[in-house]
Amino acid sequence: MFKRFIPLLIVALGGLVFVYLKMTAPAPAEVTAEERSWRVTSMPVELASHRPVVPLYGSVVAPDLITVTAPLAARVAMRPVHDGQRVAEGELLVALDEADVQPPLTQARAEVADLEAQIESEQIGYANDQQALRREQAILDNALRRLERAQSLASRNLLSQSELDDARDGEDQAKLTVANRQRLLDEHPTRLRRLQAQLERARAGLEIAERDAARSHVMAPFDGVVTRIEAAPGDRVASGAALLSIYPVTGLELRARVPNRYQDDILTALREGLPLRARVSERDIELRLERLAGEGDPAGTEAILSVASSLKNPLTTSLATTVERGLLRPGSMLSVLLELPPVANTLAVPYSTLYGNDTLYLVNDDDRLERLSVTVLGETVLGETVPGAAEQDDAEKDETVTDDTTMSSGERWLLVASGALASGQRVVTTHLPNAVDGLLVDDGNSTAASSGEESTP
Repeated sequence: MFKRFIPLLIVALGGLVFVYLKMTAPAPAEVTAEERSWRVTSMPVELASHRPVVPLYGSVVAPDLITVTAPLAARVAMRPVHDGQRVAEGELLVALDEADVQPPLTQARAEVADLEAQIESEQIGYANDQQALRREQAILDNALRRLERAQSLASRNLLSQSELDDARDGEDQAKLTVANRQRLLDEHPTRLRRLQAQLERARAGLEIAERDAARSHVMAPFDGVVTRIEAAPGDRVASGAALLSIYPVTGLELRARVPNRYQDDILTALREGLPLRARVSERDIELRLERLAGEGDPAGTEAILSVASSLKNPLTTSLATTVERGLLRPGSMLSVLLELPPVANTLAVPYSTLYGNDTLYLVNDDDRLERLSVTVLGETVLGETVPGAAEQDDAEKDETVTDDTTMSSGERWLLVASGALASGQRVVTTHLPNAVDGLLVDDGNSTAASSGEESTP
């Protein structure tokens, strides 16, 4: 009977122990919910004058490239130069065979001599015709007098009819001879003009032959580089066939298309005489913007840049040395950074700072994000500063940078501007996927945020 109550006693004893433990347990601490902050990095706002840079992609061209052509059909006798060879002004480039050059020249000279002789002969013939005309006129006068006597005798029946007819035939023959001689004299000016025209044509042909003969030995017109060789010694070339090309070492240009949004700034700088530089840092080359092309299209207008010098040795490195080193060749593609005029009160920020196309976030005094709309002016290069900034007074030091006219090859950042930006503000440089206005962040300068859970974006 007692065994039936043992389980009930155990259960009752366990309940008493539970009640005792619950009554003697310490009171739980009150839990307060805390807002989570996000770990970010930030940078101070330091407004300064920066030069926007525009990345351009262009090709090197040689606008003064000359193509040497054969002045006449001939065989190539000599070609002492090779493709890519640097030549000096006056150096022989190619020579044609004299056996092909001299015959046309000799023929042209012979034609001139022949026509000069024909003109001289015409002059002599004209003088002889004048003398012959006088004699033939005298013969005609005698024939007229003979006819008059014959008619007088015939009227008195002292002369036969046949003799009278012979006198008349003699007069007619003398008149015909005089008329023919007069015609020759009258045609003399026409024949002379025709011969003189032929002589002028022959002399022009002689000048062409002499010019072709002179051009059969082609000398370098300037210090340049040989390219596009089309013929070898021994080749038979036609008149006008291309032999080789040469371009000057100081006439190379870079043509790169500039977007339309930058054209107004470039044109304004060119009108004001401001120098606009560009550089190819990986190839140690500096260029200078000369002008914009005369025609454009919806994608932009070509900028024409000339090579200024080497970046490492701008005072001693010439363009000729740059070409010899192989840094520039016509047809090669180059990526350059074109500097625009400096813009005051701008801020350079990393690409991770920008949200969308025109938004960045500031960290306010409460360590919360504040959305700010900005205008993106393009890119700028770290280390680029505006010349003359060291001469600003102390009140303007927060808006300028120190003097540094060297061209560094630093990192490229975005260049932004906004009327709400001021020196001393903090800009978030960490790109948060959940960034919203008012989000609590911790950038290492936090004094109000708690040490709650951190999350890495």
